[in-house]
Amino acid sequence: MTISIAHLGPPGTYAEQAAIFYVNWLVQKTGIEAILCPYPSIAQSLQAVAAEQTQLAVVPVENSIEGSVTMTMDTLWQLDSLRIQLALIMPIAHGLISCATSLDSIKTVYSHPQALAQCQGWLETFLPTVQVIPTNSTTEQLQHLENDKTAAVIASSRAAQLYNLRILANSINDYPENCTRFWVVSKGEVDANYRISSISPSHTSLAFSTPANVPGALLKPLQVFAQLGINLSRIESRPTKRSLGEYLFFLDLETDATSAQMKSALADLSIYTEILKIFGAYNVLPISRDLI
Repeated sequence: MTISIAHLGPPGTYAEQAAIFYVNWLVQKTGIEAILCPYPSIAQSLQAVAAEQTQLAVVPVENSIEGSVTMTMDTLWQLDSLRIQLALIMPIAHGLISCATSLDSIKTVYSHPQALAQCQGWLETFLPTVQVIPTNSTTEQLQHLENDKTAAVIASSRAAQLYNLRILANSINDYPENCTRFWVVSKGEVDANYRISSISPSHTSLAFSTPANVPGALLKPLQVFAQLGINLSRIESRPTKRSLGEYLFFLDLETDATSAQMKSALADLSIYTEILKIFGAYNVLPISRDLI
C-alpha cells in the first residue's frame, strides 16, 4: 500500500524533512509506504487533502520561538473535513546559504517569514544593513542563488546539500533549542495505523467562537475545563475575519477527546460557544536531534 503526503515545497523545506521522518516511522510501524508531494503553500497542502488529491499533509503549527503558524490554524478552521492524526516535534537549526565568498558581500537575505524571525537577532548583529525579503518557503529562492553572488537564503543544512550550495554560517537561530511542532493531517476520522501502538491519544485540539463579545464570554468555556481538571497546553486567538474585535479561540488540551471526562466537557462547552470544531485527538512523537 502506498499513500501520498502533501507538504510545503520546494524540496528541502523543514516540512519535507518532518514528512520524511514520518514516512520512515510509518514504514517501520505498518509497512505502508508513501510518496511526497510538494505544494507552494501550507494552505494548498491542506487543501490537497480536503480535495482528496493526497491522503495526508504534514504542516507546521507552532514554533518554540515565533509561536503559531497562523496559515495552518486559519486553513484548518475553514476546512471542516480535516483531522489531526499525529503531532511531530522537530528540532530546527538554520544555516545561512549563499554563493557569496563572505558575509561582507551579502546584500539580500531570503527565507520564510518564520525562519527570518527566528534569526532576527543574528541578522541584526552580523548583517545589519541587508535587505530581508520573505518568501513562501525556506527553499523557494535556493535555485536562484548561483545567479546572484550577493544573495543568501536561510534554510537547513539538508537543503544546502540537496542544492549543492555552501553554508556560510551554521546554527544562526537566536535560540539553540529551537523546535517546531508539525501536524499530520488527514480527511476524516483518525486511522489506527497513525497512532503510536495502542496508546490512547494524549492531546486534543479544538477551536470555537463565542456568541457575543460580552464579559465572561471566554471565561465560561475555560471554566468547563478547569472544573473537570483538564489541562490546556495552548490557547490562542485568531480574528474571525468578519468584524474587528471578533475572535476564534484555538485550544490544545492534554486529554483524549473520546474520554468520558472530555465528552462531558464538550457537552458543557456547546452551551457557551457559537461554533465548536474538534480537529482531532492524537499522540505526540518527538524527533531526535540525531536524526536531523
